[in-house]
Amino acid sequence: MAVTSSLNLNLWDENPGTVSGSTAYGYFDNDVVFVDNVKRFSILAGRTLGYPIVQIELDSGSMYMAYELAVMEYSNQVNQFNIRENLLALQGTTSSANYTHKPINQTLNTYIKLTEQYATEIGLGDNIELRSGSIDIIEGQQLYDLDILYPSGTVELRRVYHFEPPAINRYFDPYLGGLDGTRNLIDSFGMGGMSPAIQFMMMPINETLLRTQAIEMSNQIRRSAYSFEIANNKIKIFPIPLVATKLWIDFIVEEDRYEDRNILLVSGSGNIDGSWTSDLSNAPYDLMEYKNINSTGKQWIIRYGIALVKEMLGNVRGKYGDIPIPNQEIALDGDALRSEATEEKSNLIEQLREMLDGTSRRQLLEAKNEEAQQIQETINKIPMPIYIG
Repeated sequence: MAVTSSLNLNLWDENPGTVSGSTAYGYFDNDVVFVDNVKRFSILAGRTLGYPIVQIELDSGSMYMAYELAVMEYSNQVNQFNIRENLLALQGTTSSANYTHKPINQTLNTYIKLTEQYATEIGLGDNIELRSGSIDIIEGQQLYDLDILYPSGTVELRRVYHFEPPAINRYFDPYLGGLDGTRNLIDSFGMGGMSPAIQFMMMPINETLLRTQAIEMSNQIRRSAYSFEIANNKIKIFPIPLVATKLWIDFIVEEDRYEDRNILLVSGSGNIDGSWTSDLSNAPYDLMEYKNINSTGKQWIIRYGIALVKEMLGNVRGKYGDIPIPNQEIALDGDALRSEATEEKSNLIEQLREMLDGTSRRQLLEAKNEEAQQIQETINKIPMPIYIG
């Protein structure tokens, strides 16, 4: 409530009025705890500013609004901290949820999505379509244009299927001691003339590996190597092809990298209308419920609210430099009140942020690790008993 002064100012009379309809937004008007606390706050704020020794040129509605703004500021600061701590876990979730006052489980979902991008580059991911095409190889022709793979866009080659036949195909090559060598071994064991004829002999795995390596070395030295060169959007194959065939190539289209399904964290029409959490602007945190704020938070809110009331009072008194009374004038302290309020608000915000940063996940884990080390050092200093059997 308020009374009117000779200057047509509403004066505080320590008689709190109705809360509903007096606050600016009415976010907490239905919270019985808030309604009770804000009335008590108005009395506390008035006496802090000097009532009843001096007049307070504010009404209860102004004090209620200051307390409401203080609760909103506290909620804003804590929510900002929680968003910073949990944004990686929240990205891609529905933004219509509300995680205020709720613990967030730190998942690996975003990290897995990130690793998929690296997997795509080595052919294991599925974010970008891996396409396949072929080029008709003409006998005697080495140079071919790559535009034939995808004429309407730029491609990135992933794999060219141009390599020599596997060495194991020539395992029984008589020129490399294959089948003839096996028969010679059979003869040396005295089993060459047996009936039915023995055609094969089981050999140890190291013999197979050595023969395969010998074949590969022979091909590398004695034969034309299978290879290719790419330059100016053309591919040149070696050796000179002797028969007409097809050269198969795996590739991706560059435009596919920039499609929505490859850029957006989640898929579906929800990506278009912004119903998925993307950043701080739509992270699913709402105003806190006042009844769930603990005593530490409410103490900060009271101090911040008093600073706001002081700022409001300073603005009111700033409109009147002096008040004339018989035989003298009273100088008002509007500028001083605004200056004090600004400093107090800044200090309170800084203190709250320091407290929040001190309780971050990283700080808590570091403190826990340091505590564990200290405990271990203490245990190590305890004398160990000596047992004599």
